[in-house]
Amino acid sequence: MRIFKKDVRLQDVTIMYFTALAALTVILVASYQAPPHAVDVSSLKPSPSSPLPPLPMPFRVPLDPRGELQLAWNISYAHQEVYMKLRIAELRHGVVLGMSDRGELTNADLVVLWDSGKKSYFGDAWSDSEGHVSLDSQQDYELIEAKQKSDGFYLLFKRPFNTCDPKDYLIEEGTVHVIYGVLDQPIASLEELDLSRIHTGVQRVLMLRPDTHSPTLPPDAQTLDVLAPNVVIPTQETTYWCFIQKLPENIPKNHIVMYESVITAGNEAIVHHIEVFECAPEMSEVPQYSGSCDDKMKPRKLNFCRHVLAAWAMGAEAFYYPPDAGLAMGGPGSSRFLRLEVHYHNPLLISGRRDSSGIRLYYTPSLRRYDAGIMELGLVYTPVMAIPPKQHTFYLTGYCTSTCTKTALPPGGIYIFASQLHTHLAGRGVRTVLVRGGKELEVVQEDQHFSTDYQTIRVLRKMVNVLPGDVLITKCTYNTEDRSKPTVGGFGIMEEMCVNYIHYYPRTQLELCKSHVDLGYLQKYFSFINRFNGNDQCVCSEVGVSEQFSQLHWDEFTGEVLDSLYNTAPFYMHCNQSTARLFPGEWEKQPIPEVTSVLPKPRYPCEGGSVPTS
Repeated sequence: MRIFKKDVRLQDVTIMYFTALAALTVILVASYQAPPHAVDVSSLKPSPSSPLPPLPMPFRVPLDPRGELQLAWNISYAHQEVYMKLRIAELRHGVVLGMSDRGELTNADLVVLWDSGKKSYFGDAWSDSEGHVSLDSQQDYELIEAKQKSDGFYLLFKRPFNTCDPKDYLIEEGTVHVIYGVLDQPIASLEELDLSRIHTGVQRVLMLRPDTHSPTLPPDAQTLDVLAPNVVIPTQETTYWCFIQKLPENIPKNHIVMYESVITAGNEAIVHHIEVFECAPEMSEVPQYSGSCDDKMKPRKLNFCRHVLAAWAMGAEAFYYPPDAGLAMGGPGSSRFLRLEVHYHNPLLISGRRDSSGIRLYYTPSLRRYDAGIMELGLVYTPVMAIPPKQHTFYLTGYCTSTCTKTALPPGGIYIFASQLHTHLAGRGVRTVLVRGGKELEVVQEDQHFSTDYQTIRVLRKMVNVLPGDVLITKCTYNTEDRSKPTVGGFGIMEEMCVNYIHYYPRTQLELCKSHVDLGYLQKYFSFINRFNGNDQCVCSEVGVSEQFSQLHWDEFTGEVLDSLYNTAPFYMHCNQSTARLFPGEWEKQPIPEVTSVLPKPRYPCEGGSVPTS
């Protein structure tokens, strides 16, 4: 039988039909196979070759404002790995967890659990500069366990600090911006995932922690709670709440040896960070106050309660002082007034929620060998240190000179055991380094992913011994791309600071070791720029520094000359005693300290070098 054409038989048509059908079946089946490199979660079986994670997971933080996503983790410095456990209270069709420079959805290192409609997959992914998501050809997140439990779905996985994959985030000292997202519907492939169209958020954590054990508290330790007084959390995204607490009269000298956060149950995802400040000892009275820290009607004396006593941020653990030292509280020369500051982050505008969160101080009357002290390093709060507008990266540097440390430190020096970095909104990075004999000796503290939204006291992995004659250099990185006017130094949130509050022992009279550019040289800068721009009638000396900065014509040249001035001109050194008076000495027109040798960057095995250790 012949149909259509005389040389085409029914048998041939049948063969052609079934061949096409078979090809179509192969294509359809292939489309439902696991994507290359991803893990089919349903077929996951425990691997005896994978070592068990270090348990328990001591560090944890809620990711979203409702607390439905919680991240816990632990660190293996021996293997240079981080183990992570993600709990999802109600798993829908998947979840995204990632890290990026400042919490952006673009250029992010991602790990994704997704439902294709047939099966669930787990894979290492990344997003490009446009936010497009792709599965990574190098899978560096190793899935250990995926399990549904009574309180949610759990993912347990690990990854190295440094994967040597340019698409992956390098986990290093300092703040890590963790991004998260929830998938509400299945996706056939990761290429269909649009991060801008799913619910996402960012949380900041200090991922790498010191590899130490919590010491035992002394048997006579007592507690003092500095808590918010049953505050009704305002229905706005950001609130800084201030409260003045008065210590008992005639309280004798004690040593604070430890403190921890006290968070009202249910508010764990709203209480963002907490600080306790000591008021100036010379103030015999500070008015009672409980209200917004930004209220213009708050008592003026609250501005003199700036001496950091304790600081906690979401995800931080209890803070312990070294066995030989404690922070003095009470006794002669101390203040009877503390200022509590609680930052509430309430993006869901939850109303009617009450809060009594704060800090619990543990103190002992059995005084330890040394009083601990807190010293300010960096830049003086002054408008003479300014950042030009429209800057992607601009640096300001503050110095604690060899002359000051030689004048103020004891022969054996001091031991820094913790520090708190601080800038305002334009800050992007802070680094304090110890210089001895012109050579960078070690980094005291560094955070190149710094965020003003995540500031807490951080225990150093190793104590740093600062000797008389040493130099401490604090360098801050800023970004002002979103600003059309210069940003000057000062106390206001839209002004800037560059500070490292170092915690050390034994306590000395050196309370502040900071600098700023010499004012005379700054005036020469204003005069030069004005003449260069054809303004020969400069009235620089008739207006303040802030006004002079604002009157300049800002272009690339103006910014480059200012940067050159800050890096070469003499500076004024503030080598201040606890009385706020300068130590005896010559502090004006100090030369920039010479650094002849800088520290190499840490190298990892894949980069051919020694591995950073705890």
